[in-house]
Amino acid sequence: MKTLRTLGALCAFAVAGSLGAQTTDEIDHAKAAKEFEKFRAEMEDSNPAELNELKGEELWKAKRGPKNVSLAQSCDLGLGIGKLEGAYVQMPRYFQDADAVMDAERRIVWCMVEKQGFKFEDIAKKPFQSANDASAPDITNLVMYVAGHSRGKPFAVNLQDPKVREIYEIGKEVAHYRAGPYDFACSTCHGSDGKRIRMQDLPNINSKEGATKAVMGWPAWRMTGGVALTLQWRMNDCFRQQRFPEPKYVSDTVTALLTYLTANANGVIYKGPGIKR
Repeated sequence: MKTLRTLGALCAFAVAGSLGAQTTDEIDHAKAAKEFEKFRAEMEDSNPAELNELKGEELWKAKRGPKNVSLAQSCDLGLGIGKLEGAYVQMPRYFQDADAVMDAERRIVWCMVEKQGFKFEDIAKKPFQSANDASAPDITNLVMYVAGHSRGKPFAVNLQDPKVREIYEIGKEVAHYRAGPYDFACSTCHGSDGKRIRMQDLPNINSKEGATKAVMGWPAWRMTGGVALTLQWRMNDCFRQQRFPEPKYVSDTVTALLTYLTANANGVIYKGPGIKR
């Protein structure tokens, strides 16, 4: 039955896709967006990201690395060692042991290096899945597993913490900083309401609604390429699209941008890991 529903959604999406033969003025964008949302809702009934969460659980609980310890026994995501419920939606947050504000992926990498003994260079060598890869990297599966424990909980980045507030303000500057060969900033595409590239709506990240669209559902299984990806990938790819130099993996810049986006979505209930176009 689920397969039939999915096929039905595919047909509906195909109808929306056929709109591509029309001129821009003839396209009913609201209708097309609604059809895609129906399609995505059907797909999320059987989101392939569930398999990544299961793999992530194995990795979280397994003793691994040169120090042969598990993340469950050694990694503190801000709520105590091994505690996951609600941890994802409260990051980025300040971690005293690292003296840094960290988003979820950056914190897990830090734990893998400091607690398990993995080398950062090895993790950063290929941190994101590409279409030719048979499976996602371990770090993606771990982020999926951690994020799944915040499903149904509100985003709650603590802007009362002065260290988090400082990074938030830096992230705001990053979002509006224009540079590169096209003199682009994040806000060039995502700084006002009603913008679109082809059939893709571009959320205004300065608003609560727009910031929510930017972070909601990540990490996610992406239909394009059939891969599992994280917000770190999403941010890096935005810089690539602007023709900026791609940031170093789990960089300060990306954490600052994620702090700005996630805090702007504070209070909204997290639904994820999700599925993306």
